Amino acid sequence: MTILFTNLRLVAYISVFCLSGTVLGLAAHFANLFLPTINHDFTIFSLVVPSATIFLFILLIQFAQPIVEVTAHFILGVLWLALGAWSADIIGYVQCDVLGGLKTPTNNGTMSAQTYCYEMKVIEALSWCIFVMFAFFFVIVIALTTRAVVLGRVYAWREHISQLGWFGEWPAYPTPYAHGPYPHPYGIPQQMVGNYVQQAPGHSIVIQPGVHGGPAMVTQVPA
Repeated sequence: MTILFTNLRLVAYISVFCLSGTVLGLAAHFANLFLPTINHDFTIFSLVVPSATIFLFILLIQFAQPIVEVTAHFILGVLWLALGAWSADIIGYVQCDVLGGLKTPTNNGTMSAQTYCYEMKVIEALSWCIFVMFAFFFVIVIALTTRAVVLGRVYAWREHISQLGWFGEWPAYPTPYAHGPYPHPYGIPQQMVGNYVQQAPGHSIVIQPGVHGGPAMVTQVPA
């Protein structure tokens, strides 16, 4: 994995992890105040989404393949989109600053309507923010993996995601191939010497990136 991609992925995942933890904390506060009688559907859903995000992120540490991450990003993105839309439907265009002195009923009495409004606004804002982040994750992983396939890593979708390179960098550099060099379907791979390769009669030349940023691998394929 390139150092740049490593750092960007780490920062992005830590950001989502922290934001999800914030939403989970607010949802747990609502659960303590409202469950099981008041607004139970939204409260349960607001607990499930950040919990699922944190749990899946822990799993992705072990099963970090592009195909797995793209699937997880899509599912989680849809869940956060739903949570953001549901929050907006509940709180709508309410102006929290005009609710001073008003109360909202809870299981054990009441709470400040202004505080409830502010906390719902935070859940709504963070839900939209996390949804946008997952949309970016989804597009970027697809773009980097497709690029790696085009550059010769035909099994990039099922390799460890650490083998992907950032834009403008070779896949897998500076780390070695996860499963060794790919087999060549035709001919015998050759290493390019200088800038010249002698082409055999009746063959075409296929050039693939070299390992560790080394010389390119050249394969003679029957025309």
